This record gives sequence, C-alpha cells and structure tokens, in this order.
Amino acid sequence: MQNAQNACIYYISESPLLLCLMFGTDGFCRHAGRIARIAQAKFQYSVGVRAARLRCKPRGKRIPMPLGVSGERWGIRLLCRGKLCDTCGPQMAEPSACAVGYYLDDPCGRSRAVMPHRAQSLKIFFSAGEPSGDVHAANLIRQIQSRCPQVHAVGYGGPHMARAGCHLMYDLTALAVMWFGRVLLNIATFWRLYRKAARYFETHRPDAVVLVDYPGFNWWIAKAAKRRGIPVYYYMPPQIWAWARWRIGKMRRWVDHVLCGLPFEAQWFAQRGCRTEFVGHPFFDETCRHEGDPVFLAEQRRREGPLVVVLPGSRNQEVTGNLDVFFDACRKIYQAVPNVRFAVACFKPQHADYARPRAAATGLPIEVFCRKTPELIQLADCCMAVSGSVSLELLYHLKPTVIHYRISRLAFFVQGFFRKVKYITLVNLLAGDALAEDDLSLYDPNSPEAAEALFPEYLTCEDRSTEVASHIIGWLQDRKSYSQLVERLQQLKDRVAHGGASSRAAEYLLATLQAAPLSGPHWRRPTEGEATAGVDAAAA
Repeated sequence: MQNAQNACIYYISESPLLLCLMFGTDGFCRHAGRIARIAQAKFQYSVGVRAARLRCKPRGKRIPMPLGVSGERWGIRLLCRGKLCDTCGPQMAEPSACAVGYYLDDPCGRSRAVMPHRAQSLKIFFSAGEPSGDVHAANLIRQIQSRCPQVHAVGYGGPHMARAGCHLMYDLTALAVMWFGRVLLNIATFWRLYRKAARYFETHRPDAVVLVDYPGFNWWIAKAAKRRGIPVYYYMPPQIWAWARWRIGKMRRWVDHVLCGLPFEAQWFAQRGCRTEFVGHPFFDETCRHEGDPVFLAEQRRREGPLVVVLPGSRNQEVTGNLDVFFDACRKIYQAVPNVRFAVACFKPQHADYARPRAAATGLPIEVFCRKTPELIQLADCCMAVSGSVSLELLYHLKPTVIHYRISRLAFFVQGFFRKVKYITLVNLLAGDALAEDDLSLYDPNSPEAAEALFPEYLTCEDRSTEVASHIIGWLQDRKSYSQLVERLQQLKDRVAHGGASSRAAEYLLATLQAAPLSGPHWRRPTEGEATAGVDAAAA
C-alpha cells in the first residue's frame, strides 16, 4: 500500500453507482479482486473487476487515499456510498484502467456486466460508402443509441446516418464507385480521407470502428484502427466469398468481429477462422418499417394497366450503363402489351435528371420518380433491376424481376477469373446452395437449368434487352407462370426474410464492447443500513 497516494477513483454513474479504480502498480491490481470478493460475500451482489496496469497518466482529479485505512475498506465504502459524486463529478477513465462495477439486469432477464469506464460515454466510428450501407448504418446507430443514449457516433457516411445522429466527417456515398479505373480517378480523395481517419484515431481514439460493406477503402480504415488497438466490427461484410476469396487473410488480420447478413456467409467466414455472428440482413428491417407515402400509393393505384418498374441502381455507372437497355426493353414490352405502364425509380436527383429526357425520347408512357423506390416496388406487377441489395426488397414484396447488369468488356473478361459463385443476385444465392464447392459452373440464362433461378439474371457486356423483355411479357401474359413464381418467392421469403438485424447487431456490439453475459445471481443495490453494516463487518 506504499503507493496508495497514486490511486485515483473516478465517479462514473449515480444510479446504479459505478466506480473505476485506477491503480499504478501490479500490487494494487490484486487489491481490486479482494474488494470484489469482500463485497460479494458481505452484500450478496456481484462486483465485476477488470484489472490492468496503467500505461499512461490518467485524466481527471486525483483523490488520495486516507492514511491508516485499508485499501479494501476504502474501496468498498466508496463503492457503496458514492462519496465521490460531489468531489470529482462525472469523469471518464482510461481504457487500460482497472474497473470495479455492478452487473446489471437486462430486459431479457440475463445479468450482463457493464464496464464502468465505458458506462459514461462510448465513441464509435462508422464508415459506410454505399447508399444501402448508409441506410444500414443509420438503423444500427438508432438501435445502439436506444440502448445506450450516451453513444457518440462519428465517421464517414451519408444523409441517413446524419439524420440518425452521426457526426459526418465526409459524405462518402458521393464516392460510391466500382472497378479499378473509377477508383483510380478518385485515389487522391480516398487517400486524404484515410489520413484524416488515421489522425482521428490518434487524437480521439474511438472505442470501436464499425465498417459497412464498401471494400477497398474500408480495408484501409480497418488496418489503421487495428494498428492502434481499436476493435473493428464489419457489419455486412463485402462478398469476398463470391469474387475475392484471397482477401480472407485481411479479414482475419484486421477485423475482430464479422456481423453477417446471410446464413451461408456467416458459415463461410466462421470456417475460415473469423469471429462471426449471424444477425440477419438489415434490408428487411428497412422494408418492414417503411410503409410508404399513402397519398402517392392511392394516386397510383387509381391508374389502369399493369405497371413495370425500372430500378437502374444507385451508382452513376450503373444508371448510365443499364438505363438505355431497360428503355429498349420497354419498347418491346409495349408492342406486346399496349396497356402497360412504366415507372423509373431513381435513387438520386441527378439520376432522375439523366433519365427524364431519355424517357421522353422513347415516346412511351414512362414516368420518372426520385426516392419513391419502396412505393413503386409495392405497386409493381413486374420489375427490371440491376443486381444489388434491392433484390431483397423485391423478394419481400414478391415481385417477379429480371436482373440486368451491363459492364465493360474488360470488366466482363476479368470477372470470369475471380467469380466463385453461380449467381450474382442475392435472391438466387439464398434460394440455392450458394457456396457449393462441387458446383462451380456459372449461370447461363440460355441453358435448360436456367429456370431454377427465381430472378433471371444477365451479367453481360452486351445489350440483352430482347431477353429481358421476353421474361416480362411472359409474366404479364401468362398469369399461371406468374403465380407459380410468386409462390416460390413466398416460400423463400418465409424462410429468410426476418427483421431485427439492426437490433441484434446493436446488442452484439454493445455486449462485446462492454462485457460478456454473466451467469449467477442478479444484483440489487444495498440499502444505506446494509452498506454501513457491511463496511464495518469487512473492516472487522
């Protein structure tokens, strides 16, 4: 106890009282364990202890321990009576400090430990570059803050994250690009953002880094965080099982927790040594929650004729590469089904500005809407779409869809060497054995087995508007085949389309950041009389 004057105690929370004891020697760390044992024996409640030697000078006011008082008795008295609330005020301890605190009951009836130095405030850095990732991260932030309002979210993302309360350092969704050439054009911006994040990790040191999809840039962020000892969570990891399996080494080295949205995906990562948790796909959370604009829905339902919805994607290159093909398909569909209507669901206003003059030039009944995708999917009879997470929303609403994704000839040639799965559409992957090692053949839409795919798909460098139109015409004219496909979609939906992914991810993240579940008796805060009697008994 000769270094007692170096001890610091920080008041963290008033109800229940949580204290963090910071010790300057290894000997003091052992005294923390004695405090826990005495408190549990005398007061019948659990006290969690996490001991570690200080590596840096603590922040906050120093409270010297009185002379002639045992460390155990002094710690228990402060733990039970909260004598420091008027002296120190709320403080935050260093992450390397010893921690003494209660175990708290959660709504599920389990006893969960709370790390006192994190009970005051959590700072989490998010990085999401895709528009869909922006939505998923925003829902995760809301779920985290509903459970722990003190959480401070900061990082790179988009408008949805900003509305959820995240302090945006940069709108990364403006850089939602694919393929090497387009990335190279923005490499200076990516490097500047990486250096900015690395400096933030040095000066502010968040408690965790949460990455959402967007491989490439997020690998840099993961590496920077891991080098500084910050826990890294990958929420909705990149689909490296489909096109870049050699990157599993990066995932193991730089990512601590992988939160997967697909069951076969979680199994694949776990088999390769990653700490994995299957939480479900957050796209179903957003789909279940979004009821749509009732005025818009009512107005559209009054119109006659079947509706075919065009979903050209959220990236600029997807819109420019596929929209003309979809409009060519619309011409062919209109010739076969004269009473058909078309609607284009654009993600961004600039996409709508790009689509409107081209739609007008066709002379067809094509309407262009911006940010009405959920409503238009509900109204649609059939859809034409690019590959992406939107296919899960189409599955949820049971909409027969043709997938068309046109890329450059060079990209089409290169992808053949790296692609390791039969399909490119999530719905088709969920319907079959997505990662079957004994079936490495690629999907051929012209083969007899093509009917096995729920959504016909065309990954191509050519114009496949004729094939796309033939599927839509067949569904509109043959109601029996249409109904059979809807029935198959319903069976898959019942199996995989379950909400709650954001909630499960938030619970997992907070549990792993704060403490693991503890079995044993639940605590109750002692009365003043019990606390006084317990301290005196412990001293005796």
